[in-house]
Amino acid sequence: MRNAEIADAFNDLATLYELDGAVRYRVLAYREAARVIRQSPVAVADLAREGRATELPGIGKTLAEKILALVESGEIPAMAKLLGRYPRSLIEVTRVPGIGAKRARLLFDELGVSSLAELREAAVAERIRGVRGLGPKVEDNVLAALDRLGAEGPTGRLLLAEVLPVATELATALRDHPASQEVEIAGSARRRTETCKDIDLIATASDPGALAHALAEHPLIAVAGHAGEAGARSTTHNGVKVDLRIVPPDAYGNLLQHFTGSAEHNVQLRERAVAMGLSVSEHGIADVASGKVERHRVEADVYGRLGLTYIEHELREGTGEIAAAAAGELPDLVTIDDIRGDLHSHTTLSDGKATLDEMAAAARERGYSYLAITDHSASHGFGNHVTADALARRIEEVRGWNEGAPRGFRLLAGSEVNILPDGSLDYPDELLAELDWVIASVHTAFRTGRAEMTERVLAAIEHPLVDCIGHLTGRLIGRREPYEVDVERVAAAAVRTGTMVEINGNPNRRDLSERNARLAAGAGVRICVNTDAHQVRTLGNMVYGIATARRAWLRAAQVANTRSWRGLERLRPRNLS
Repeated sequence: MRNAEIADAFNDLATLYELDGAVRYRVLAYREAARVIRQSPVAVADLAREGRATELPGIGKTLAEKILALVESGEIPAMAKLLGRYPRSLIEVTRVPGIGAKRARLLFDELGVSSLAELREAAVAERIRGVRGLGPKVEDNVLAALDRLGAEGPTGRLLLAEVLPVATELATALRDHPASQEVEIAGSARRRTETCKDIDLIATASDPGALAHALAEHPLIAVAGHAGEAGARSTTHNGVKVDLRIVPPDAYGNLLQHFTGSAEHNVQLRERAVAMGLSVSEHGIADVASGKVERHRVEADVYGRLGLTYIEHELREGTGEIAAAAAGELPDLVTIDDIRGDLHSHTTLSDGKATLDEMAAAARERGYSYLAITDHSASHGFGNHVTADALARRIEEVRGWNEGAPRGFRLLAGSEVNILPDGSLDYPDELLAELDWVIASVHTAFRTGRAEMTERVLAAIEHPLVDCIGHLTGRLIGRREPYEVDVERVAAAAVRTGTMVEINGNPNRRDLSERNARLAAGAGVRICVNTDAHQVRTLGNMVYGIATARRAWLRAAQVANTRSWRGLERLRPRNLS
């Protein structure tokens, strides 16, 4: 049993627990286990049989026993028990965008909906609108989502965070092989898209066959296909297909460019080439009149031959980058090295898994000069409830910590406050005024209309003590659709008030999306790239926030936390008035 199959089972079990009304932490524990299992570099089934599954991070005795039961018998007893109450087909209903477990359970209880076919039937018959808390709009959204699923089928895509570490480990291993000359990740993983379907690797080698066999024999590979002089195709333990292409050095740039660019980027590049009397492909650039083919060792020469400046891989999406390259107007994109601090993190005071000291030490190790501790406010609904008194004590704790802090680093006393349905915040202004940093986010009552949600967010933007709006649209990629909000109105208000807006680096969110981030920054909004880290490890989510920022064409000057805290503090709305 491959890691991907075990992970799928644990995700299904998490969904069944959610349908059954289990506490949030149990659901999250199984989803986290699924993530760890999917990303494991070794076969988890073998670890389970050897009694070593607890060596995986976050996998305790109970989870290890469930893994072993699944591997040995093909089922998890707890799952079999839950499937006695809920049909397996109901799990598919929870995955319809806009439904989720709570709505799926409601529709199951009220209408007997237990499958996608029954969901469509209920929507067509206009029975969903009669269920409490739902309505005609939900019905329309359900039909639209089902139509998309019918047209496109399940995406079969994984989050970049599930694919990029595997791709990086494979590429690193191949680079270290004696036969290797050049190895690079290509495809959507190199473009840092939100989700990826597979891994493309492009290489040159002194002994192509040996390099191909090195991939097939790597511990991450579960199923190895044919390995030969041209490359190899394999599948990892977490179910990702890997395609290694090995090419002569003189055509390496052509192949890497071709397999990195999106379909639309490459179409536009071919159109430009045709207009110049050329033909461009992964094999080289041909002069149509003479038939002469030029090959290029590096990508920059491919673009240069077509009269373009080099286009960074994150921009190769066919969204204006070719015209900008032709005009010499491509931006100098922000990099992770430009980031001076993280302005959104959580500790054990609310629902984080690390202490204030642990988060501070990890931020210092990353080279930051500041870290904002922004535990959830009292009405967030998850984890510990941070009362006003508890937040006041935390402010004093942070001030005391800073008195003895190493030179060049500062903790910021902050809070992620909830934007309530009427647009108000859930702490008094006198307390908010004591904070170094206030980030306001919507965490409750998502199911409101576009106009109402927009007014709710605008009210927070107008509040003079709110520094930044967090994860603006509330989306969870592949799990929860963004709630409707007028991003253009939000951007205009944020520019007027000086309120910043966040790109949340949590790979499940990446919210603002690249499209909304580009729109907001283009309007003049200052963007913060944050991690929303709930533990030391997830401070590393900055790479995904920066990926979105780069895909949004952002320069360092447009990102607020590329500044020192002193420079950033001057930009806070309360200091601009």
